Amino acid sequence: MSNLPNCPKCNSEYTYEDGVLFICPECGHEWTTEQENEEQTVIKDSNGNVLQDGDTVTVIKDLKVKGSSTVIKQGTKVKNIRLIDGDHDIDCKIDGFGAMQLKSEFVKKI
Repeated sequence: MSNLPNCPKCNSEYTYEDGVLFICPECGHEWTTEQENEEQTVIKDSNGNVLQDGDTVTVIKDLKVKGSSTVIKQGTKVKNIRLIDGDHDIDCKIDGFGAMQLKSEFVKKI
């Protein structure tokens, strides 16, 4: 028996694979494994709160800026974050520093 995923729309177990697509014969939903992984990716802050694009967060510890002698101080407020894939999963602009990428483990949601 194959290990095909259940349909994310109707949870049917009778899905089948057609090339790179998975297809559900019961509801007609089609999806790829990449779409399934994107839907399951949840980025959380240091306290376990789910982060979303546009959230405002606070830095929870002093962060050294690579290639510079400056430091982002604890308590710095970062507005309108954007979530991205990768090790540093927050893309943002910090006043006085400019564009920057942060790890979600070093911020908390306000």
